[in-house]
Amino acid sequence: MRDQEERTDKRAIIVDYQLSAPPRKVWRALTEPRLLESWLMPNDIKPEAGRRFTFRAAPAPGFDGVVRCEVLKVEPGSRLVYSWRGGPLDTSVAWTLRLSSTGGTDLRLEHTGFDRDHSATYDMLNEGWRKKAASSLERVSSSLD
Repeated sequence: MRDQEERTDKRAIIVDYQLSAPPRKVWRALTEPRLLESWLMPNDIKPEAGRRFTFRAAPAPGFDGVVRCEVLKVEPGSRLVYSWRGGPLDTSVAWTLRLSSTGGTDLRLEHTGFDRDHSATYDMLNEGWRKKAASSLERVSSSLD
């Protein structure tokens, strides 16, 4: 019962994006280090299950600037899941891509596992995923050949 109580005490950020680029381009923007860096952070991602990688950001109090990740699941072109550990966080990020009726991409982000006592970090990431990521990801993915 305790595990169930702990799980229900977690918070999640869920964002649905409607992007004009097709899923193959959005997939590239999520999985190619140079492209991912251009809209998120410097990284060394490889979309291979079990692969460890990092994101790098400016350090802040309680955060050394490194987000340590591990690819947990890869369904090429449609789903990518990785752990997201940095500062006080031990969370996971899942991206799900679907072809939209307009030929673009319906993209869902699920960033899950936030403890209730990390509300400032949650609020900061929630705003970033909702505002900055949407326009930046659209710009990068729609510019690809």
